[in-house]
Amino acid sequence: MRVLVVEDEDRLAEAIAHGLRRRAIAVDVVYDGADALERTAYVDYDVIVLDRDLPELHGDEVCRRLAASGSAGRVLMLTAAGEVLDRVDGLSLGADDYLTKPFAFTELVARVRTLARRTGPSRPTVLERADVRVDLAARLVTRQDRPVALTRKEFAVLAELMRTDGVASARELVARAWDQNVESGTGALRVTITTLRKKLGRPDVIETVPGAGYRICGEPS
Repeated sequence: MRVLVVEDEDRLAEAIAHGLRRRAIAVDVVYDGADALERTAYVDYDVIVLDRDLPELHGDEVCRRLAASGSAGRVLMLTAAGEVLDRVDGLSLGADDYLTKPFAFTELVARVRTLARRTGPSRPTVLERADVRVDLAARLVTRQDRPVALTRKEFAVLAELMRTDGVASARELVARAWDQNVESGTGALRVTITTLRKKLGRPDVIETVPGAGYRICGEPS
C-alpha cells in the first residue's frame, strides 16, 4: 500500500506518516494542495489522506481535480468541521470517506486500509508459496511452520514478492515498499533482500532474475 498525506500542520502530518510507516505502509507527505496534485500526477497512490482546510489551494479543489482526472487513489478527507452538511459537501466533491478532527489514530488506520481494498480486486489476507506463509492481517511469517521475525520493511518487500505473479522489478518493489525519503531505493532493496534470504533460510526462496528483478520460487497455494 502507498499513501499520500496532504496536511499543512507539520506535526500532525509527520505523526500520521510515522504511525502508518510503523504498520509497513509506504507514505509520502506534502503540505499544500499544489504539491499534492503534482505528486499524484506521476505516482499512483492507493489512498490520499487529504486535509480539507489547506491554504492557497483548498482541499475541496484538490479533491475536485483528483476526481476529474480519474485518479484511482481513494480520498480520505480530514477536517475540523463535523456537521452533516460539511461531510455531504466533502463526499459530493469526490471524497471516498470523511474523518473529523480530532480523531483516533486506530480509526484512521482502519479507514485507510478499508479504502485501499477498494482500489483494486479483493486481495487475500494470507499468502502462501512453497513452504512460506504470510498472514497480512496479523503480520506473521512462517516457513515450514517456523516463525520468522521480520522488520516492517522486510515484511513489506516479502508481501509484495508473494503477491506478484512472475517477476517484480526493483523499481516496482521500491515504489510499493518505500516512500520518497529513501535516498537509494535500489541499494536499500538489495540489503533488504539479502537479510530476507538469511532469515527465511535454505533453500533460498527468493530468486534474482538478471536484468528483470526478483521472484518467489514456487506457485501460489
